[in-house]
Order: sequence, then C-alpha cells, then structure tokens
Amino acid sequence: MNSQEIEEKYSHPIAILGDLQGPKLRVGEFSDPEGVFLVKGQTFRLDLDESQGDNTRVMLPHPEIIAASEIGHVLLIDDGKIKFTVVGKGDGWLDCNVDVKGKISNRKGVNTPDSVLDISPLTPKDRSDLEYMLGIGVDWVALSFVQRPEDIVEINALIDEKLPEGSFKPAIMAKIEKPSCFDGDNLHEIVKLCDGIMVARGDLGVECAPEDVPLLQKEIIDESRSQGRPVVVATQMLESMIDSPTPTRAEASDVATAIYDGADAIMLSAESAAGTVSSCTLAFLLKLIVYLYRFAHYNSFHM
Repeated sequence: MNSQEIEEKYSHPIAILGDLQGPKLRVGEFSDPEGVFLVKGQTFRLDLDESQGDNTRVMLPHPEIIAASEIGHVLLIDDGKIKFTVVGKGDGWLDCNVDVKGKISNRKGVNTPDSVLDISPLTPKDRSDLEYMLGIGVDWVALSFVQRPEDIVEINALIDEKLPEGSFKPAIMAKIEKPSCFDGDNLHEIVKLCDGIMVARGDLGVECAPEDVPLLQKEIIDESRSQGRPVVVATQMLESMIDSPTPTRAEASDVATAIYDGADAIMLSAESAAGTVSSCTLAFLLKLIVYLYRFAHYNSFHM
C-alpha cells in the first residue's frame, strides 16, 4: 500500500518531501588507506595536487573552498572531529594549523563555517533527482546547502523550467544549516522567498558553536512565524530511540522546547529511517505533542 492509498484509507493528508542532498565537500585520498594522525600545532596543507596524501598534505578537490578561505578562517573535517585554522594561502593551496588533533582518512567531509562558497546548492545529481521528483509528483522539495537568498531563486527557476506540463508545482523548503544564512538580512529574505523552513540542526551544529544552536533555532522559528511560513525542527529529536523504546528526559524536553517555540512540525531522521523501534518512537512523539497541546501552560505561550 503506497502513501496515497494510506492517505485515502484514513482520510489523513500525507505530504511527500523530496530531499536534495546538495554539494558534498570532501578531501581526497591518502597513500595509507587507514589514513594519518594529525597532531595539534602541526601545519597541514590542502591543495589541488591529485597525488595521494600523507601526514603533511592532501588534495582538496574544491578550488572554490581555497578561493573563499582567508587567513584565520576555520575549516572542520569529519563533522568537526578535526579543526583547522588557515594560516597561509597561495595559488591552489591552503596551509592550515591543526587546532584539534585527530585521524583523517579518505574522503572525509569538509565544513566551511567562515566562508560563503561561490557554488550552486544544486549538483548535477541534484538536478537529475529533482527532475525525477517532479515526474513522480512530490509535494515538497527540500533544498540543502542554502547559503543565500539567490539559492532559492535558482531552484524555483529550475522547477519552472523542468516541471512537466499540467503537473503540480511542489513547495520549496529551505534547510537552514549554514552560518551565512544569518548574515545581514539573509534569513529574512530566504524565508520570504521559500514556502517553508527546516531547522537542520545536524550540519548547523557542526558549523556553529553548540551553544548557538538553541538561540538560532528560536531565531529561525520566530522569523518563519512572523512571515507565516511553516517551520520544521529536525535532527536528533529522539536519537536514543533508534535502539531504545523510551527516550531520555532531555530529548522529551528538547521536543517540548521546539513546540513551545512555535514549530509546526517535528521531524524524525534515523529514529524512523533505521530505528529498531520506530513504531514506539512515533507513538511517543504523538503522545508528547498531544499532551503538550492540551496542557494549559502551552496556551500562555501562543494565545
């Protein structure tokens, strides 16, 4: 039974969201397949040389990162497990100080919290995936790697170009996960241009300081509500319930905080996609949401 049949059977609307993954920025490969260990204080080079890396350098196959990085900018490797600060820059290379030691190996991800990259949020794969989504008729398209309002303009134009004749145009949901979204009036303009917002706390928590994420979540929700846009809070809402039939008390409070802040939806990730007790997770989440809405304290926030 597909989602449309379930929707009809239970008279309950179900929106289908297609998620575009966006650019994946990664280092190259090392001569040792196990990788190398970098020590704090050493200098490590990122460059465009295609030869395999060692404990002094590795290829960074993204010239746009090298172009956008300045002395003092931070680069994060492998979801922040290793931290670099750029201390030197030349034609096709960056010299970085290792601020946080660790092991680096093939194809580990790179985050650029201090830089706005001159790249499209839509890779060739994203463009192909988008055409497929438009063909099957998804209700929403979520755009990753949003850096600025122009990214929303770009995907809207592409949808208008590729939408099959007579088809329903999906709504656009911008995933807020880059610090540049908060530069100037970027957040206001992004919210204005799209149809909905997702607080993507996974990458946002890597590129921003952990203590900033709760405040940014509130800022995003407030801006979305002020412009009448639905807002979703996502990532690690009930993370422990991937394997456990009960959540931690901190997770229950985290969900409640998002609801009190004014979120329109709570999104599960690995909890439902790969969890061993996904039905328990969904049942608990629904129970908590209903309970909070019935609790008189909720009305003092939203009346």
